[in-house]
Amino acid sequence: MSATVEDLTINYEEDGVQVVKETGKEILSKGAWTTILYRFQNLDRKTGEFGKDMYTIRRYQKRQGEYITKSKFNISSTEQAKKIIDTLSKWTSED
Repeated sequence: MSATVEDLTINYEEDGVQVVKETGKEILSKGAWTTILYRFQNLDRKTGEFGKDMYTIRRYQKRQGEYITKSKFNISSTEQAKKIIDTLSKWTSED
């Protein structure tokens, strides 16, 4: 668990081997409910190399001084990420 937003990460190890590598982090909102967009790579166990960039949006709730993951949305491909960007750009330019 993390007590500060800055300490939150999706880096993950199994048996001393890093299997998820965080390569980018953007804090979208802070407070009792915090939203963070991450860029990351998964380890390909066959090759020992990290794969393509992937993206996830995580929502955390602060309870008793610690942030707890409450929800997540994984963006499955660069193509899907670009569609999200295009749609949000279109919608926000309508204002």
